[in-house]
Amino acid sequence: MGSEDTEPEVPVDAVGRRVFCGGERATVRYVGPVPPTSGLWLGVEWDNPERGKHDGSHSGVQYFTCSHPKGGSFVRPAKATFGVDLLTAVQQEYLINPEKVLSEDISVSCKKVNWKGVTERSFQDLPSVVLNSSEVNGPGAAGDIRKTLPNIRWLDLSGTLLSSWEDVAAITEQLDKLEGLQLHRNRLTLPSEPSVHTQAFCNLKLLALNQCRLTWPQILECAIMWPQVEELFLEENNITELQRPETVLQTLKSLSLVNNPLVEDSLLSLSALPRLENLNLSGTGISVIRFEDAAPGEQTVMFPALSILNLTNNNISEWFVVDELAKLSSLVKLSCKGNRLVSSDRNLKTARQMVIAKLAQLDILDNCSITSEERRGAELDYIKMFGEEWLKAGGPGQPNADFIKQHPRYQKLIDKYGAPEESELKKPQPSTLKNQLIKITFVFPSDPDRKPIEKKLPASMDVLKVKGLLYRTLKVPAADLQLSYKTPKKPEVEFEINNDQKTLQFFSVEDGDQD
Repeated sequence: MGSEDTEPEVPVDAVGRRVFCGGERATVRYVGPVPPTSGLWLGVEWDNPERGKHDGSHSGVQYFTCSHPKGGSFVRPAKATFGVDLLTAVQQEYLINPEKVLSEDISVSCKKVNWKGVTERSFQDLPSVVLNSSEVNGPGAAGDIRKTLPNIRWLDLSGTLLSSWEDVAAITEQLDKLEGLQLHRNRLTLPSEPSVHTQAFCNLKLLALNQCRLTWPQILECAIMWPQVEELFLEENNITELQRPETVLQTLKSLSLVNNPLVEDSLLSLSALPRLENLNLSGTGISVIRFEDAAPGEQTVMFPALSILNLTNNNISEWFVVDELAKLSSLVKLSCKGNRLVSSDRNLKTARQMVIAKLAQLDILDNCSITSEERRGAELDYIKMFGEEWLKAGGPGQPNADFIKQHPRYQKLIDKYGAPEESELKKPQPSTLKNQLIKITFVFPSDPDRKPIEKKLPASMDVLKVKGLLYRTLKVPAADLQLSYKTPKKPEVEFEINNDQKTLQFFSVEDGDQD
């Protein structure tokens, strides 16, 4: 701690206010002397605890407390900035850089928001204001925002010096057309009476609160202020256990909980959101989802509107979770990369086919559209892959309960395509080099003078690579190659190969020969 400097006047309500100091943001927790030094000090809790030195104590005296044992410091008031009102920040930002009015690139997480129609560099014409990482601390004089910025529909106040939801409401209540509000990386104290601020956010459709250290109970407490919100971003907060939002968030259509350490047993609490269409649970650590109200192959009454689900980068390793997702009647888009779902051959393409085969309603998987050809191939391969298991479980009669539980859609696929022939069944082989190679005889019906070619190829090689091999041999472009195959047990039947992602393993038969 240093010596006293000539200090500026400190606001009377400084405790709890946000400050900018030395390139970092902090919250004032104490104002007063710190003996044996003279003069005034600010005790601050840093947003970045690595910037701090202690827990708010000095020489054995506890002046304030911090959530982190090294999150506090004492600083002189002259080194701290308490910020400026919103219109001052707008003037500083947009008059210094007027091109920003026309070229603002607005994004919320991975989503772009485009506002069109700006024709003049006039504050009154602005549809959006972005003051990310500015020193905004409040609204300023009453009514000035409404007069100066009457057409604002989007406002970004991420990483500012706003201290409370009351400060935010004092700004937004003057923006009658406001539809989108971004408040990432702020530290806002909760309002004492949230319901009195409902009018301040009455037209708000999108709210982004990433990295605000919020818990789910705090969200539910504040949610009464956002009666019309449809999109809510709550990424990288302190959300763990989820409680049912009984009377709030009933208009919500999209919710992002990315990188929150969720208690997975509480996920079904979100099913109380009747209009929820898009749910992002990426990086939340979940491993299991169960809908106990529906038997295998049936549909759950939970999440009736959910059509988009993101489960990337989690700990899902059991295939029954995919079967549980099949119970969601509206699900058409799923992202599940970065989990531990693996097929018996440990091939990523096979795992994709299994997901497609299990989820009849799915149109998009991991941001790639599922074509009718890919679906047909995936479902046929699924029949082959588990055909032996199906026969052992009872086959054409009635498979046992364990098989139905593990493969609830298998019988529907049999009804759709017919039961597999014995020669089509995928049979497990010992994992030896010999059994990983398949002898293939290539014949050329369109060129009867060409001699057959025999090759031994890895079972894991896909059709596209086989076409590449034939291109190098025949000099025919892979796109022009039309492949089909026959098996020694059914030489009179020719099967078309219409999926380049299939591996040779799927076409193999018991004796390992293939034409």
